[in-house]
Amino acid sequence: MSGKIYDYTIIGGGIVGLAAARQIATQFPGAKILVLEKEDSPARHQTGRNSGVIHSGIYYKPGSFKARFARAGAESMVQFCKDYGINHEVCGKLIVATREEELPQLETLLERAGENGVPAERITPEQAAEIEPHVRCLAALQVKSTGITSYREVCLEYLRQIEEAGGTARFGQRVVSFARHGSDSHSVIETEDETFKSRFVINCAGLHSDRIARASGLDPGARIVPFRGEYFQLKADRRHLVKTLIYPVPNPDFPFLGVHFTKMIDGTVHAGPNAVLAFAREGYAKTDIRWRDLAETLAFPGFHRLAIRHLGEGLKEIHRSMSKAAFTKSLQALIPEIEANDLEPCAAGIRAQALDNEGNLVDDFLILEAEGALHVCNAPSPGATASLEIGREIGRRIPNVIPTTVGLSHSAL
Repeated sequence: MSGKIYDYTIIGGGIVGLAAARQIATQFPGAKILVLEKEDSPARHQTGRNSGVIHSGIYYKPGSFKARFARAGAESMVQFCKDYGINHEVCGKLIVATREEELPQLETLLERAGENGVPAERITPEQAAEIEPHVRCLAALQVKSTGITSYREVCLEYLRQIEEAGGTARFGQRVVSFARHGSDSHSVIETEDETFKSRFVINCAGLHSDRIARASGLDPGARIVPFRGEYFQLKADRRHLVKTLIYPVPNPDFPFLGVHFTKMIDGTVHAGPNAVLAFAREGYAKTDIRWRDLAETLAFPGFHRLAIRHLGEGLKEIHRSMSKAAFTKSLQALIPEIEANDLEPCAAGIRAQALDNEGNLVDDFLILEAEGALHVCNAPSPGATASLEIGREIGRRIPNVIPTTVGLSHSAL
């Protein structure tokens, strides 16, 4: 173990961890910052496998972190992309009602948009067809502030700024534990290969954030349950069917949005995702099983309660996973012209969703404070959109731990 003590160590090299490190570098110039990431490069999991959408914040409970951070994050993320030349587009999206029974929920969403300060407009089928000529609907909401980008590119820019400020990122470092040494006012962080010391630790480990919290002695009151989102993409000669983003009206009794169409920043068009239980926290293929992960999920009472509560919708999701025809039928509710041979498989993603003991999905960002540490134990979508805002929130919650002599030397410069 080196005698060097870092001021701040961030566990996790996804977009939230890197945003936190960037914020600390800005907030505390001269701080010794270390980022530990178990993979060989940043943004390998949720960040690098998401849809790239810059979310508007229309769906979230008014007053929640998600609602506030998504609205502010949409603006700050677009500005960040402009400032640093990152490819992006504010293309807008349509939320479409395809059945009469969805119209009241569409109105509810319009009201929520107003409560969250998100500009949205109800439009007619004819107006929707002017934006998306191939869509079928009874009515739609147009949300112009939604955009798309590459969050992997955003992460690389975050990392560049961290290193430019003197921070260090170490890849291939899987953290197995950390413990606070109160007498020395620092934590000892053990990876599979090395040992590090840090005055303050920030856990942004995503899919493994609950395990890191428990390894430090903190019970987060929730467990990460991994859900795999499976996608198809439109073949190149059928991409013209989608010009922006097309979403269904979400089922208020089911915690996922349902399959939709997303124009990606590289010009491809993704269709999906469904949401099925993954048998491993990094189980991107249907055949991926990690017995420890699966056993933890199946033994967790909260998962049993969730599964029973949403059994009907859950079975539909499994059916869509097993049947391309069923997946296609769901997409045809939005664009009737879509056929199964228009679709080809593409990479899946895993959503790290925190679930409490009663089977409720933790519906907001979960940031927990402990002695000498802060744990981000739930930051699913819109976590990427809101990453700069989450970084600022982390900055507000953490103390200045830079030794006084260092602080004086910097203030004297």
